[in-house]
Amino acid sequence: MIPASDYFKILPGLVLSIFGMLVMVLDPLFDDHNDRKLLGILSALGVVCALCATFYQSQYQGIGFFNMVQVDRFSIFFHVVVLMIALATILMSFEYLKTQNIRHGEYYALILLGTVGMCLMSSAIELVLIFVALEISSIATYILAGFRRRAAESAESSLKYFLLGSFATAFFLYGVALMFGATGSTNVYAIASVLRNGASPLMYMAVALMFVGLGFKVAAAPFQIWTPDVYEGAPAPITGLMSTGPKAAAFAVLLRVLFATSAPGWFWLVWVSAALSMTLGNLGALMQTNVKRMLAYSSIAHAGYLLVAFVATSNKQLAVSAAMFYAASYAAMNVGAFAVVSHFASTGEKYTLIEDYAGLGRRSPLLAAILTIFLLSLIGIPITGGFLAKFYVFSAALNSSLVGLTIIGVINSAIGAGLGFAMALSLIGTIWLGVAPNYVLEYARSSVQGLIH
Repeated sequence: MIPASDYFKILPGLVLSIFGMLVMVLDPLFDDHNDRKLLGILSALGVVCALCATFYQSQYQGIGFFNMVQVDRFSIFFHVVVLMIALATILMSFEYLKTQNIRHGEYYALILLGTVGMCLMSSAIELVLIFVALEISSIATYILAGFRRRAAESAESSLKYFLLGSFATAFFLYGVALMFGATGSTNVYAIASVLRNGASPLMYMAVALMFVGLGFKVAAAPFQIWTPDVYEGAPAPITGLMSTGPKAAAFAVLLRVLFATSAPGWFWLVWVSAALSMTLGNLGALMQTNVKRMLAYSSIAHAGYLLVAFVATSNKQLAVSAAMFYAASYAAMNVGAFAVVSHFASTGEKYTLIEDYAGLGRRSPLLAAILTIFLLSLIGIPITGGFLAKFYVFSAALNSSLVGLTIIGVINSAIGAGLGFAMALSLIGTIWLGVAPNYVLEYARSSVQGLIH
């Protein structure tokens, strides 16, 4: 019999599931010509209730459900992160769905139910449960990626994400099977106790295969090829969700699996993936003309920065705290950036090219200033959360004598700053010329005098 206290250990997921099913039940009661904003408000209320449940859950820390889930400060932290991402996604979807003429209540239900999977991923200590939670999150995002049904690029986005995601999940599941064969268990702590006695070649293969599956979810190189196309075709709010929520949950899994088990052979896998992700992400972003594709390559680069903390093994407490802070900071600034894109895209997402943002400061100075701040944070300019996140990650790397990887990270930060500074300076110039043009006009008038005789 399951103790009553165990249900509190999955309370946020239960709350989200109840609200998700309620949205599905109420959706047919609405007329096809009415929007679903009321269902969106109900969904937002569900996320708020799940947040309250998360804080209440802190009274029931420990292991439950037959050693499958663990409630601790780590899981509560990631619960809050993914729930705040879900809440922001729902709120930015109100205007977006109305503009795009999308009237389907299951949109909100899928966000809620997908978030259930993300919450379970952050608290699961059983590899099979991690797989189930990963699939709950993935299936919801596969569908949401293709929610602009009238747009061919949205259908392409969903299909690519589904096909490649299915392959990646198969790799992860095969890795779990090999790990069970090598250790006789799928519980991360039971696996850790076996690994203390030494590792077999089968364990190395299991770790590599599981990393392929999770590397796909966090868009880390060389498993990042899907990211630009999927992000470009998906609805802008969902792109913001995909680029942060599932990634935060997958990083939580990586932290538990790699650090809790001291899994063999992962160090160089993560080292190489981090270096490739930072380099390919930043170089790819420089060549983009579409804002969503640029942010997609940026997300690849940020996955690399975060992975730097994973290989800082000499001080695990510093490394884990740096990774957690980076995940939260990246989620805040990237969701914010996609909120601006969502607001600006208009019907059919016509305005997603970088050149479309010319004159934004004149039309909407506040919106331009907000986007500038998010971009500055993404490239790591001081006094922003992005700067502190990179500072803590690189500090953890230097503390572990990872000088080479730190140098690669700093160089890539400079590459990313080139694009970011270009966009930021353009936006600042646009704002200045739109709000305070007098100085430039006077200078231009005085310059003309030298030409006219």
